[in-house]
Amino acid sequence: MEKKIDIEIKPEVAQGRYSNLAIITHSSSEFILDFAQNMPGMPKVQVGSRIVMTPEHAKRLLGALNENIRKYESQFGEIRLPVSPMMMPPLKPDAEA
Repeated sequence: MEKKIDIEIKPEVAQGRYSNLAIITHSSSEFILDFAQNMPGMPKVQVGSRIVMTPEHAKRLLGALNENIRKYESQFGEIRLPVSPMMMPPLKPDAEA
């Protein structure tokens, strides 16, 4: 039997945050996902949200993203990426995670 989870979302969280850049780091015990906005003409990239999770949860997230991308592409068509497989070179943040 599947357990139901009652989820509540506060209005300020429900608005969401825009991100066009994700920085992912990890240790032996956790994955850290920093979501940021990289805007033209702005001197710095501003991290808007940080999520810290266990490696097991990160792997579950990867599976859920893969499943949802597959569903999205079957409904709306392939998501095309730039010709280069390299999205961006790694950033060298000023502060440590």
